[in-house]
Amino acid sequence: MFRSTSLICALLLSLKATASTQIIEIPFIAQEASIDGQLNESVWQSAKEITIDNVSWPYDNTLSPVKTKALVYENGDALFIAFIALDTNPSDIRAHYRDRDKIWNDDLVGIKIDSLNTSQNAYQFFINPLGVQMDSIENELTKNENTSWNGIWSSKGNITDDGYRVEVKIPLRVLNFSDSTGRKEMAMEFLRFLPRSERLRISNMQLDHSNSCWICQMPAVSGFESAKQNSNLTITPALAIAQTQTRDIDGADIPDFDTDTNYEPGLDVKWAITPDTTFNLTLNPDFSQVEADTGQLSVNNSFSLFFPEKRAFFLENSDYFSSHLNLVHTRNVAAPDYGVKATSSQGGHTFAGFIANDDATHVLIPGNLGSSIVSLEQKSENAAFRYRYDAGDKLSAGVTSTLRQSEDYQNKVVSIDTKYRPTKHDTIKLQAIATNTEYDQHFVDELCDDDPIETCDIDESVLRIQNQDEQTGVGYYASYEHNRKHWRAFGSYRNYDAAMRADLGFVSQVDFNKFVTGFEYRWYGDENNWWNRANWYSDWDITHNENGELLEKEVQSNFRVEGPLQSTIQFGFDHRKRTGQRHDESRLNIDGNTDMFTENFQWMYLEMKPKAGVFAGLTLNTGNKLDIANNRLGQRYIIKPTLDFNLGRHFEVKLRHTYERLEHEGDNVYTANLSDARFTYQFGINSYIRLAVINLDIERNQQKYIDEIDSQYKKLSTQLLYAYKLNPETVLFVGYSDSGYQDDDLSDITKDNKTFFAKFSYAWLH
Repeated sequence: MFRSTSLICALLLSLKATASTQIIEIPFIAQEASIDGQLNESVWQSAKEITIDNVSWPYDNTLSPVKTKALVYENGDALFIAFIALDTNPSDIRAHYRDRDKIWNDDLVGIKIDSLNTSQNAYQFFINPLGVQMDSIENELTKNENTSWNGIWSSKGNITDDGYRVEVKIPLRVLNFSDSTGRKEMAMEFLRFLPRSERLRISNMQLDHSNSCWICQMPAVSGFESAKQNSNLTITPALAIAQTQTRDIDGADIPDFDTDTNYEPGLDVKWAITPDTTFNLTLNPDFSQVEADTGQLSVNNSFSLFFPEKRAFFLENSDYFSSHLNLVHTRNVAAPDYGVKATSSQGGHTFAGFIANDDATHVLIPGNLGSSIVSLEQKSENAAFRYRYDAGDKLSAGVTSTLRQSEDYQNKVVSIDTKYRPTKHDTIKLQAIATNTEYDQHFVDELCDDDPIETCDIDESVLRIQNQDEQTGVGYYASYEHNRKHWRAFGSYRNYDAAMRADLGFVSQVDFNKFVTGFEYRWYGDENNWWNRANWYSDWDITHNENGELLEKEVQSNFRVEGPLQSTIQFGFDHRKRTGQRHDESRLNIDGNTDMFTENFQWMYLEMKPKAGVFAGLTLNTGNKLDIANNRLGQRYIIKPTLDFNLGRHFEVKLRHTYERLEHEGDNVYTANLSDARFTYQFGINSYIRLAVINLDIERNQQKYIDEIDSQYKKLSTQLLYAYKLNPETVLFVGYSDSGYQDDDLSDITKDNKTFFAKFSYAWLH
């Protein structure tokens, strides 16, 4: 229960006006604390004490129900922090042994650091009571958090009779900061997350909820007078071994497996050329996905799926490439032999660039009603460059350029963008893109399965590639948002012409212009309410193609409330008018070539975290939905249950299932079931063993389909992985994976791929 009086509230409000001007002095102490979670060394008695007592979420700056303090100092090489987190009921502390970055639902303490004090990016370091780490980079420009970023730092935790203690050492080498002489200013926020019936975000600062920029509000810290960046050279040799067995089971006779064994040595080099500039080099890297991607269902979807980047070389300072639009999506580069990258940030100037080749060429062909992927067995060259200038926390301007080319294919992109915050309530974003694309005959051959164009099954992707009279394309994006404590209003306009391409990014739709406007209202609860936060959201949008023909018009609205047991209830509806598939696929026009359908569907989302290590969620969706394959309206039902639970501190089970059914005139069109189960035993902070099983089962009523199609498709993928991580770059992986499928030509699920793999890498820090 919160202790709240009118005197305390008045004091907190008065502090808001001065919190941003207070400067925290971080003392220099030459001694290095031993990171053991005990806090029994005398050095902590001389550290700066910081009180963490303000609940900034979900409440509006109320007094914390628990006491927390941080002890902080630096020694020129590292930042040392000790957290003392008191708890009157230590048995309620939520803490589990998990892999790095997987502890968000646990008790946490941590720190956010804007090391350049530009209000543009913040490093985030969080630790649970057992010392398990989670880190990320928060990007103010995109409002995204890159949780795939990993720094090398130290932490230890210890649960006690009155709460828990955590000691942290963050080497300054993992931060970008000014190497100027004298005292340096950064910005920091010290945090504790307390998950009980509610999940409280407790901070050392006041948070103005009418200001959408949280990094801008972090208080300044001064110190680090003797801090100097050194060469920061990291050399990471690696060896990947894989034995892959494959076979083609698409035929009457099933052959034996063909076995291929590869031994792939690799090398990664990271070098801080100057205190503000980092150079990365990778040679023959192992770019395989160590952990299987989460299953996604695409049974009634005409656009390509998005998968996030997980590979270390591309993740290093990846936020430097960010703009309002996704123009640099590095998973397009599948298997490079080499990669070179340089990044720099100093005095508001940020630069990033990389060059990498690829053993293949994978290109997304976008349209306005769907997209396709062309994969060519030819090497490609890929490059991306980005420059941004930040004039304080109000104005940013940037330029992005990308290049992809292979044989006679090329795609060039140049873009300029800006973000302007004239007041703390208003945000304006603008971006313009110019592209030039040249396809070659290999693209048409791939889409037509090497058939002559006269007999090819022409679709939108083939037409987009053939239209070489329009090699140069342009795109525009503009948005405005006005944000207050209790409400926000926004609008945006996006226009991509038919020839615009961003092949190194993820742009799956072109030849459209879309206008969106919307409104959100927020309520803040208090200790006297059963709920703690609620909001109502609604927007309206309309989309036309380049010729002014209507593609879609939609209105959607939803209401969300958060309450006890960390529960969320959210429900809403969507009303959409949209075009169906083209009657004549050899023509791109919409009017007279498509039907307009009206979709109405309702949905509900429920979740709760009733106790430590338990998460339950449920998504329900029903209503009219376009049957894309048959160009008609059907009745769709979706059920998505989710359950995560821990058996003790070491064993975790994660279960996901998606059930989707589409009916037409009372008859089943298809029924799809996608199951994703993962079982992890975490031996300690450094090692775990994980079993992942992904099963897809689709049944179709062939009588309800216009074209010939299999009545069933089943796919089963499994992976068993053992991992040992001394740090994010010194790792050992050993595992096995396989996959197989079943269609109408197969009597059961038949394996077509088996892989035994191992990877070892060791980071030498100099």
